[in-house]
Amino acid sequence: MPKTARKNLVSAARNAAKRLLADNRQARHQYEIIDTLETGIELLGTEVKSIRAGKANLRDGFCLVRKGELLLHNVHISPHSHSGNYFNHDPLRIRKLLAHRKEIDKLKGQLDRKGLALVPLNLHLKGSWIKLTIGLGKGKKLHDKRAEDKKKQANKEARAAMSRL
Repeated sequence: MPKTARKNLVSAARNAAKRLLADNRQARHQYEIIDTLETGIELLGTEVKSIRAGKANLRDGFCLVRKGELLLHNVHISPHSHSGNYFNHDPLRIRKLLAHRKEIDKLKGQLDRKGLALVPLNLHLKGSWIKLTIGLGKGKKLHDKRAEDKKKQANKEARAAMSRL
């Protein structure tokens, strides 16, 4: 096998290993993300199959720190289509997030400040592991959202004007 073909196979395998499975685009609109953390997530077998099939919804999700554990609430993972009701999981069950004690304590200290929340940003593959990126965010006010939309629109118009030249 030629060297360039081998390199292309390796790069394709790396890109597949870092595939995005679910994204919470609404979180970046509603929150100003201050800090992010990549965590593991405790899942059941049918949940893994559903997530890999793209059946996860992070939109209404949030994270809490309870009894020194990081918990993921209100994330909907659809039941697996090829398994019976007895073996399937509850779509909205509370899932434990896996992070180091120092990271959890640091997040807890920051959450005690007023107006901060932990929101899930995306689910992705890292090798064969499913990882969840959570963000520490401060809620945006309506005028902040409008100003950001105006700024995006102005940038879009500028790029369009530059491409016409």
